Amino acid sequence: MKESEKNKFDIKNKKSLLILLLLIIIAAVIGYLGYQTYQLGKNKVALESQLVQTRARAGSAIRKLDGIIESLQQNLATTTTERNDFENKYNNEKNRMDSFSQQINTVQSTVGVLQKLSQTDSELLKKYSRVYFLNENYVPKTLIIIASKYTYDTQKDYLFYAETWPFLQGLLQSAEATSADMKIISAYRSFGAQSGLKASYKMVYGSGANAFSADQGYSEHQLGTTIDFTTSKVGATFTGFEKTSTYQWLLDNAYKYGFILSYPKDNKYYEFEPWHWRFVGRALAEKLHQEGKDFYDLDQREINQYLVSFFD
Repeated sequence: MKESEKNKFDIKNKKSLLILLLLIIIAAVIGYLGYQTYQLGKNKVALESQLVQTRARAGSAIRKLDGIIESLQQNLATTTTERNDFENKYNNEKNRMDSFSQQINTVQSTVGVLQKLSQTDSELLKKYSRVYFLNENYVPKTLIIIASKYTYDTQKDYLFYAETWPFLQGLLQSAEATSADMKIISAYRSFGAQSGLKASYKMVYGSGANAFSADQGYSEHQLGTTIDFTTSKVGATFTGFEKTSTYQWLLDNAYKYGFILSYPKDNKYYEFEPWHWRFVGRALAEKLHQEGKDFYDLDQREINQYLVSFFD
């Protein structure tokens, strides 16, 4: 065989081999692709099956959740109703207890008021100037001696009702702080002492003594809560006391300590006595001061309402 023919044969064989190899490769690729397609189809079926199962399980779970939610909603509704019922019962019970507590407080307050009234001498707010009468046996429960630095006659004992002394002491200390010249010249006087004083006035002034001096049993001094003030210069005659700064100080401040002027100008009992001041308690004294009224202008029933606050 010639060389050229041999070459042609070789080339032809190579081409045949290449074609065969190419066919084998194509067949392999087609087989592979077919296999992959088969697998994909198989997997798709499996996935669809799984998807169906998952949807079924999800549906079952959702139904269960719906059941749980519905149950919870029912329980919540029941709980809410029970809570509302309990709240209503609680509020009703609380209102009942509050009402009961208020009743107890009212009773306690009433008891406290009655106790205070039972411990407070009702005579202390009576109108005595020719109205009520104090018998010869009446003596304040407790009397104390007023410190001599506050009295006109330092050698004499001036007595005052002990429970009202703190109020008088406050007045005196306040006046002292403002350098007011204020001295006590008369305080508690017994039934007998008033009788003797009135008798001496009658000897000098006759029936004219009735214009400025009370009979025994009608004097506010017997209560032990009444004070006659003077100054170092005015002394025992009281002449011109109404023109002093001490009198003005009393007009401006005495009510703060529970004291009132018993016999102001134009009163219907006695002559104007600017030195004569009686303790009636802060509440009543402030009322009289604010309303511009006098103690003897009020009805006794209205005055009695302040007995419970007498020592406040």
